[in-house]
Amino acid sequence: MPLQRHEVEKIAHLARLSLAEQEIPFYASNLSNILKLVAEINKAETDHILPLAHPLEDLTQRLREDKVTEVDQRELFQSIAPLTEAGLYLVPKVIE
Repeated sequence: MPLQRHEVEKIAHLARLSLAEQEIPFYASNLSNILKLVAEINKAETDHILPLAHPLEDLTQRLREDKVTEVDQRELFQSIAPLTEAGLYLVPKVIE
C-alpha cells in the first residue's frame, strides 16, 4: 500500500524537514518501497534461528602486541593544569 501525500507530509513534519511540492511524490514512492521491503523481510521464518552478537561470532580477532608506544607525560600535563592533587585533575563541582 503506497503512502499517501498527507502521510509523507506528516513524516516530513515529524522529521522537521521541509519538502518542496514537487518532491512529495518522489519521497512517497521511495518510502513506500522501503516499507514494502521491510514487510517482505518480516515474512522470513526466523523462529528457529539463534541471535548472534555479530556475524563473525566464532572467529577470534588478531591481537597486536601489548607494548608501550608513548612516553608518560602526566607530570608535564598536570604542570599546566589549573588544579591537581595526588595525580588527579580537580574540577569544579557541577552537581549539587
